[in-house]
Amino acid sequence: MCAIVGVFDTKEASRVAYYSLFAMQHRGQEATGISVSDGEKISKIKKKGLVTEVFDEAALKFLKGNSAVGHNRYSTAGSKSVLDAQPIHASYKLGEISIVHNGNLINKDEVRNALIDEGAIFQSEMDTENIIHLIARSQEEHLRDRIVEALNIVKGAYCLIIQSRHKMFAIRDRYGVRPFCLGRLEDGGYIVSSETCAFDLVGAEFIRDVRPGEMIIFDKDKEGFESIQLFEPTPRVCAFEYIYFARPDSVIEGKSVYAVRQEIGKALARENKIDADLVIPVPDSGVSAAMGYAQESGIPFEMAIVRNHYVGRTFIEPTQAKRDMKVKLKLSPIKEILKGKRIVVVDDSLVRGTTSKRIIKILKNAGAKEVHMCIASPTIEHPDIYGIDTPSYEELISANMSVEEIREYIKADSLSFLSIDALKKSIGEDMDYSLVSFNGDYFIK
Repeated sequence: MCAIVGVFDTKEASRVAYYSLFAMQHRGQEATGISVSDGEKISKIKKKGLVTEVFDEAALKFLKGNSAVGHNRYSTAGSKSVLDAQPIHASYKLGEISIVHNGNLINKDEVRNALIDEGAIFQSEMDTENIIHLIARSQEEHLRDRIVEALNIVKGAYCLIIQSRHKMFAIRDRYGVRPFCLGRLEDGGYIVSSETCAFDLVGAEFIRDVRPGEMIIFDKDKEGFESIQLFEPTPRVCAFEYIYFARPDSVIEGKSVYAVRQEIGKALARENKIDADLVIPVPDSGVSAAMGYAQESGIPFEMAIVRNHYVGRTFIEPTQAKRDMKVKLKLSPIKEILKGKRIVVVDDSLVRGTTSKRIIKILKNAGAKEVHMCIASPTIEHPDIYGIDTPSYEELISANMSVEEIREYIKADSLSFLSIDALKKSIGEDMDYSLVSFNGDYFIK
């Protein structure tokens, strides 16, 4: 669920990329990087840490050029080494290229092993490095054709930005699993990014979503951009983007994430009528759904849990011990609101159960009489191999326990989940969505 951005033909491209990555910090907190082309060479900086920790004024001045690609890392493939940070940069027969990738290639090991058998030497454990090797080894005369050849070998979910010294290529897989959008900068340059919230910060005008199966080419010697439909589109946008990952002020496939989450909360209230005094969200990702629940149920809404915003997202922490500690650090109850009250707590999802268990303990210790947990998504029973860090059935509590067993484990007075049908209706029934976490439909083979 990484964040990627590409900016082309604009002044201070590194600064635009920096602010865009800052706007999308929620999509990855392990490492960040930017590479910039000045037409002659590609320069890069990438390190472990947050955007504001890695880049300062000196770094941005070093990254000179009118074309930049950037990446915030959330690891699902590869290790936590800085070698697995992006962009991936290499020199090859046609010059230099940098690549950033959001998604997961499901045939990574098969392709990697074949390349190793042919003599390839890998510097990282990332699936993205397969693409750069395939491009370098291709015998096609032009980079465009080498990219197409590589994409016909790899399988999975991907949004890619590939930067050469003079061009930039933005590609989305035929299923459109991950969001990818195209915009115009105020000075006439272009921007592509994982979410529209990046456009808002840098003053870009949204043009449209990059289409599933499309490759967009930016060339400094040509006006505008070229669009090529590489693959027949069969859209399966990830429902988890609307439930949790995207920022609420982003728009994905023409739909406001905030509005969808409110509709999900309303559907949750219709399916699960609870006699309670207050509806409270688990901040921040449960706020929109909790507001929808309160509006539909008529139960008063209160922000009875205060979040310390200097602590990052627990779900994307790499270890359970760190997730547990972050829950303690970032969530504090307001006892005066909670004391003696029957509480409906709305959270976006329940993955491992440990966070929910600690939240309920916090609320009851603060004096809540009853705590009813309402989850604004269906039970997560299957690993998502297309870019979410739920790699095994063993880590998914709903794959191993019934709803009642989970309720007993987290010590809730009741536990409710949204149905799959209600989720579909809340997002919209105009297309099929990727619901792999909920129904196990692994549609990319």
